[in-house]
Amino acid sequence: MNIQAEVSLYPLRTSELGEAIDSFVNVLERAGLTMRKGNMSTALSGDVEAVFTAVASAFTTVADAGQVVLILKVSNACPSDGVVQIMDTDA
Repeated sequence: MNIQAEVSLYPLRTSELGEAIDSFVNVLERAGLTMRKGNMSTALSGDVEAVFTAVASAFTTVADAGQVVLILKVSNACPSDGVVQIMDTDA
């Protein structure tokens, strides 16, 4: 089953946020998932096992180095082609 996920990582008790976030994203990239990086989160899509395995591995990598919070949203019903449709509410 293919799923889509959105992950946001928040390093705690550190002045250098980028190091943990970069490390987290690097693990996800090596997993070969379809990814779309944003300013506040990263969208992933792929096989359910691959997504959860990659997220667990990435979390373990950064959690072993310091305290973090990970927000994870998962769906099997969202489009996964990376297209975001914006509705014009002024029309």
